[in-house]
Amino acid sequence: MAVHWTLDDIPWDRFDPSKVDPDLLRAVKAAALVEHNADDYVAYLCNVFADDPEFCDAARHWGVEEVQHGKALALWAQKADPNFDPAVAMQRFTEGFRLPLDATASVRGSRNGELVARCVVECGTSSFYSAIRDATEEPVLKFIAAKIAADEFRHYKLFYDHLQRYQQKAPLSRLRRLAVALGRMQEASDDELAMAYWCGNGCEGAYSRERQSAAYELRASRVYRFGHIQRGLAMALKACDLDPQGLFSRWFAAIAWRMIQWRQRRLAAIAA
Repeated sequence: MAVHWTLDDIPWDRFDPSKVDPDLLRAVKAAALVEHNADDYVAYLCNVFADDPEFCDAARHWGVEEVQHGKALALWAQKADPNFDPAVAMQRFTEGFRLPLDATASVRGSRNGELVARCVVECGTSSFYSAIRDATEEPVLKFIAAKIAADEFRHYKLFYDHLQRYQQKAPLSRLRRLAVALGRMQEASDDELAMAYWCGNGCEGAYSRERQSAAYELRASRVYRFGHIQRGLAMALKACDLDPQGLFSRWFAAIAWRMIQWRQRRLAAIAA
């Protein structure tokens, strides 16, 4: 399967340094490292689904597209900050953060749970890049974010379709799927993004997961609007076999949006 776009499709000649947001640049550097680290996720997934060649083929193609996302973001970050060295940052990141590549069973407790978690990740990334697309005034980043957001939406469908296949074999309850989804959402502040932020932005000072996670969240969360959160959570609830347009979905999105706004104010006060 061919990728839907390449680095050559990006209109690099339209780059406008005057439209670069320094805070968003720092978040993009971190995102570039996480996306580029997809090969480790492919290895992990192919271990977990070792006897499912259909899924492993799909996961490998997914990984190719994810790595391309990382390359595109890194190239943009280099244009915005010529001192940024993606190779050095990536080496530091992979030395500081490693997935359980020797695992042969899902850390989510089941293959169904693993696929729910992957759906949640794709919901989050699709929402994040959609938010960047809508927030940035820099033309090249807007183009890249739009392409990545579309890819991530397709990736959600890929994992969702395989989840449906596994649900037919050995169903996982709605409650258990919701628990996995909520657990994965809480991992947004785990070591991966914190380490990526630290390595992508010069490894200044001693590494602290809490401090680096807060620094990343403060910058990344500013691009979101309510619609981005609402659509992302609706997709996540669909993976749990819950009504994505129902009362619970609307309530959940409203609460999540208020929490994000509260967190933004709190983190801004701490930073100040």
